[in-house]
Amino acid sequence: MPTNQIADIADLAREDPSVIRLWIGEGDLPTPDFIRGAAEQAMQAGQTRYTYGHGLPALRRALADYHARHWGVAVDPGRFSVTAGGVQAMMQAFQAILEPGDEVIAPVPTWPNLGAIVRINHGRLVPVPFRVSDGRFSLELDDLVAAIGPRTRAIAINSPSNPTGWVMPREQMAELVRIARTRGLWILSDEVYGLFVDGDRPAPSFLEVAEPDDRLLVTNTFSKNWCMTGWRAGWVIFPDGMSRVFENLSQYNTTGVATFIQQAAISALNEGDPGVRALVARTMAARDVLLDALAGIPEITVVKPDGGFYLFFGVRGMNDAFSTAVRILREAGVGLAPGSAFGPGGSGYLRLCFAIDPALAAEAARRLDAFFAGTRQG
Repeated sequence: MPTNQIADIADLAREDPSVIRLWIGEGDLPTPDFIRGAAEQAMQAGQTRYTYGHGLPALRRALADYHARHWGVAVDPGRFSVTAGGVQAMMQAFQAILEPGDEVIAPVPTWPNLGAIVRINHGRLVPVPFRVSDGRFSLELDDLVAAIGPRTRAIAINSPSNPTGWVMPREQMAELVRIARTRGLWILSDEVYGLFVDGDRPAPSFLEVAEPDDRLLVTNTFSKNWCMTGWRAGWVIFPDGMSRVFENLSQYNTTGVATFIQQAAISALNEGDPGVRALVARTMAARDVLLDALAGIPEITVVKPDGGFYLFFGVRGMNDAFSTAVRILREAGVGLAPGSAFGPGGSGYLRLCFAIDPALAAEAARRLDAFFAGTRQG
């Protein structure tokens, strides 16, 4: 397995309070009080023992209600399995479907954990490059179809995309479901950033265009919407008929998620919608601050992402994204992720997480402007 370049950068200055930390997909706010309170109450009540492999029935019902509220889809609570974060949701999804030598097609640049998880499960990631025009990323389904071979088992889609900010249109989703049905392929849809978009509606979900028995696995996490990155709680939605598979995977991977964490997750789902709306608005305000500021730096090519909370911006003349990120960290005190961490097509880019206070975004932009001004003078 390759080293994770994002973690390598973060490890250089995790304890330095002067650094503006924009390297990892994590906001700057703590978990809301009502969520922490629910966990504390559950611990005080003694909810610290083993529980259902799939998760508490009340949590699975709350997850079904959450999807009905935001996407208007009716997903049976029996199709949810609670996991130790989105990473583990994806791990279990691929454990369920991959055999040694199977191939997984994915648009790139992409989240580095995806390729590592496929390799851990003895599969092979087949990269399909996004098309890029004037700094904007797009995907042609014909490119995905052209990559399908005799060992293809699944197509992995992350929309809104980390790191590119691309969002798959609903019409493309419907067509990809049709292609997967025809070819007997699985779709793994990572929908972690679905609420981080402009407007009143979330990003499209494959659940809107698929049937309960389609070969679709949807993964998600509590980390982003509710500022719960350290809690390690997520979920996977599986097709009808796979309940026993995912119950066994839960038992043999983690034996389930801590009950008091699940109680906190129930509170997040049932009481957290107003807070999530405020968080998204705050995040998009920080995005706009950074877009305006970075547009004035000649070395940078940046466009407004369609969704998510990352800017994936090109840097003219950059030979090594990792060493550039290290230099920006040390000289400007801004922690960024090197685009090379995200696979083919990422080496000319840096990634910035803008899930932060707009005032902090303005300070980060000021530091970056000063850094690049210094490189021009040097």
